[in-house]
Amino acid sequence: MKTLGHWLASPWRRSAAAAGAGALPVLAFPAPSLWWCAYVALVPWILLIRTAPTGKRAAYDGWWGGFGFMLAMHHWLLPNLHVFTFVIGALLGALWAPWGWLVRRLLGGLPSPGRIAAALVVLPSGWLAVELVRSWEGLGGPWGVLGASQWQVDPALRLASVGGVWLISFLLVLLNVAVAVLVAVPRARVPALAGLLATAAATSAAWVWSARPGVDERVAVAVVQPGVIQGRDSGDRRFDREEELTRRLAGQGVDLIVWGESSVGFDLGDRPDLARRLAALSRETGADILVNVDARRSDRPGIYKSSILVGPDGLTGDRYDKMRLVPFGEYVPARSLLGWATSVGEAAGEDRRRGSAQVVMNVGNGLHVGPMVCFETAFPDMTRHLTRAGADILIGQSATSTFQQSWAPQQHASLAALRAAETGRPMVHATLTGVSAVYGPSGQRIGPALGVDASTTRVYDIPLAHGTTPYVRFGDWTVLAALLVLAGWCAAEGGRALRLRRPAPEPRVLPARTVHGSPARPGR
Repeated sequence: MKTLGHWLASPWRRSAAAAGAGALPVLAFPAPSLWWCAYVALVPWILLIRTAPTGKRAAYDGWWGGFGFMLAMHHWLLPNLHVFTFVIGALLGALWAPWGWLVRRLLGGLPSPGRIAAALVVLPSGWLAVELVRSWEGLGGPWGVLGASQWQVDPALRLASVGGVWLISFLLVLLNVAVAVLVAVPRARVPALAGLLATAAATSAAWVWSARPGVDERVAVAVVQPGVIQGRDSGDRRFDREEELTRRLAGQGVDLIVWGESSVGFDLGDRPDLARRLAALSRETGADILVNVDARRSDRPGIYKSSILVGPDGLTGDRYDKMRLVPFGEYVPARSLLGWATSVGEAAGEDRRRGSAQVVMNVGNGLHVGPMVCFETAFPDMTRHLTRAGADILIGQSATSTFQQSWAPQQHASLAALRAAETGRPMVHATLTGVSAVYGPSGQRIGPALGVDASTTRVYDIPLAHGTTPYVRFGDWTVLAALLVLAGWCAAEGGRALRLRRPAPEPRVLPARTVHGSPARPGR
């Protein structure tokens, strides 16, 4: 009977095992939402990598595991991008190749207590470096950051207020490394248990001492979700449905009404009739309406996605143009080279234009809101910037109708919980077709979410908070600390390598001794 080692001797079987192990963390994210899986999901992958016969093979194991993780996290893109989904997974998966090499370097063979202690800090730091690189907009942004899997865990949300989602990721990887060491290197239980205790201590300290947002008043915000509307005239019919739903809010004392992304498919400068209808709705409901226009602008070239505020007198002049666009969905990076993606999937036929700055809007009664559009809610720095600029409520306008029956709508809605916890500001996630959800300043869900089968409106009683979280004050300090750890480790390893390569000193030749004035002969 062949052992597991013999079975893994085949490079292809080993690669398949690495891809399967790398895909396991996706179970912690919505829709499965088995959040506890994140505490051990990396263990099989780590155990596989540490048995790699060479550093090169360990790098391949890291690459294949990263491919499995990225493909599982973005599998809902397959019906739209087809084979290009595998290309994206392979390109992003390569970012984990150095991490795989690092795992074997620190945990391969029979690691010493010193190497294990280093692994508990260096490997989480290396993981964060990977998440930082792939969080660049052009590589898809921070979708599927490991720490985001803990969006419904109160202690983790408290950690987010201290160090952002990055701190959660760091501690999750530390926990997985410690468990892997306990499984594979029983004699190293002391440093592994120390890592587990350090994680528990950090979580407890954040729970006890981190500042809690102070709630001082409440506002009523309504979300309008028209549901799936298809057909050639879907833009007009969607607007009619949104108008109908919004009219039901009259007399309910609403402070703000939020429509989803692409809720208006026409430039309001070209369609003054629609602008007048929106102003009439604002007068009828007694609230400003934040809509989102996805259209070619009349005052400048190109197509923009814009959050526009409408009051009882018409357009207020507050406008935010989306800054960070979805690669391939809203623009094709290096179109001259990758334009062929439009022929194998539903990549953007024409690039959207970008806005230049974030905007905080005043919706009356001293209430300030910070809008973002869809993909942008995945970026912690954007909500942090809006909070520092004075936003009382964070708003994400989204449309995931293309991926209606996939995990994408729930994954997207869950990000708002992290952004709220990080900033200590409530966040509204309003969509066209679900999932729409609202989270309080500690990341807790407020009221029921609107699912993908809902065509309705709902009013949420939202607590406003004051004060500044450590994450808003200090920013991405966790990432900076991780990079410093990596730099320090590299410097130490470089110094060690130089010492090993330094040639031994040549033996010193002593002059021959003399005995009674004559040279001494051997043996005398």
